[in-house]
Amino acid sequence: MKSKNIIYLLTFIVGALILIIIYQSLSQPGVKDLEGNYKELAVYRNENNTGPVIRIFAVFTESKNWEEMRTYGEYMPHTKYGNTKVYFFDQPIDDFDLSPNSPHFKEIYQESCIGSYEKTAMGQTSFKKYPFDESH
Repeated sequence: MKSKNIIYLLTFIVGALILIIIYQSLSQPGVKDLEGNYKELAVYRNENNTGPVIRIFAVFTESKNWEEMRTYGEYMPHTKYGNTKVYFFDQPIDDFDLSPNSPHFKEIYQESCIGSYEKTAMGQTSFKKYPFDESH
């Protein structure tokens, strides 16, 4: 009788741990939790699967909450030894194309670009506000 109670107790503990793990996995914060109403305009990813993976995102946002934009950039996928760049725009642009070569988008859209986030191959991050403000 005692061994049955121990088995029930262990089953209950394992079941509770599994439920906690599932809950914590599904409740992780993500882009959808941000308040800035972000919309992807375009995405570029090189087809190189054996070397560095380059990802470039163009994103429209109505907000100029700089910390939230930085957080958005941190939520974007990144590959070890790869590079991830996110450009933020204050205009919802249709038919937006990204290029692997800098400046990555057409010059006519530069006025609409309000910031950029980059995570380098070594994991270093940077965030820039546009147009460049010398007071920062």
